[in-house]
Formats: sequence, C-alpha cells, structure tokens
Amino acid sequence: MSTTFFFLHSPAMLAKIMKPAHRRRHEFPFIWPAPPFNIALVEPEIPPNTGNIARLCAATGTALHLVGPTGFRLNNPALRRAGLDYWAAVDLHQHAALGEFMQEISDKQFYLFSTSGKAAYTSVSYRPGDYLVFGNESRGLPDDLLAAYPGKVIGIPIQTAHVRSLNLATAAAIVLYEALRQTQFTGGPSSSGTPAV
Repeated sequence: MSTTFFFLHSPAMLAKIMKPAHRRRHEFPFIWPAPPFNIALVEPEIPPNTGNIARLCAATGTALHLVGPTGFRLNNPALRRAGLDYWAAVDLHQHAALGEFMQEISDKQFYLFSTSGKAAYTSVSYRPGDYLVFGNESRGLPDDLLAAYPGKVIGIPIQTAHVRSLNLATAAAIVLYEALRQTQFTGGPSSSGTPAV
C-alpha cells in the first residue's frame, strides 16, 4: 500500500509559501507531459540528494515516489533545506516495500537505472507517465530486481577510470530531462502553462 502526501496547493497558496520570483528568470513555451513522469527512489540514504530530486520534481511537475525505508526522516533538516521552499509543490508518494511498488506499476512502463545497464538512457523511447526507478547511493538497485527485468535496465555513460557512478540527483536530472526532451511533441497540451526555469 502506498501513501500519498498531498503537498500540492493552489497558485495563491504557493505564492504565499514560496519566495518571490527571480527577476532574471526567462519564461518560454514548453510542453509538459500529461500524465507527468514519475521518479522512484528505492531506499534513498542521503537527505540532500532526495531534497534536490524533490526540487527537480517540483520544477517539472514530476511525481516523486520514495520506496521502502529511507535513511532519514521526511522532516530531516538537510532534506528540507535541499528542497528549499518547493516541497509544497511536490507530488510525493511513499511506498512501504519494493515488491509492493513493483506490483503497483507492473502494468505501467518503467525503467531501472543502474551502472550495470547495457542500453544508454538516450536509446529509450520515453512516454508520458513512465516510471524512472533509481537505487540508493551505496548499493543501487537490488540484483534480483535487475535480473528480473533485464530489458528494462538502463545506464548513463561515464568514464569509469576515476568514478564508480554519478551522484543520484545528477543521474535523475539527466534522465528526466532527456525524457522531457523526447516528449516535447508527444506530451499533449501543457496543463500548467508556461514554465519558470
């Protein structure tokens, strides 16, 4: 069973919660996918990473799913600080266990991101509503999950001579914006108007 946190508020309420808009911000037309994408973090461990991803989700209208036990409480100061005042705009869902979550999305399109992925993230044809699933910072996704869905395991190219993997928040942003780029002409009319970037 999943728990949904209804942090979405009316524009008027968000205006009261959020800081004033940046004066140098440039706004331009962008087609946001409908339904939105979903980012799932399996047992995330580092609060600032999850906070940064929450901010990414708020900025793009993407739903955020926290799956299994986390290495922190949701009221952790570092988590809140990384997400700044954007938490009110995050469509946040919490799922008790990975098996339960995978059963919930079994009829959806999903991708598992791992350093073991043999297909590049740019080779995937993303569709609105897809689930982008990432493992935690120290272990990644469980081996048995990757073995169960070999055709769904996707990677991001890196030079491995000096690093083992990308930062979790960096990886999530790279993949999500590639998915958004691909769906510019397939996502349908924007439901949220012109974006703030």
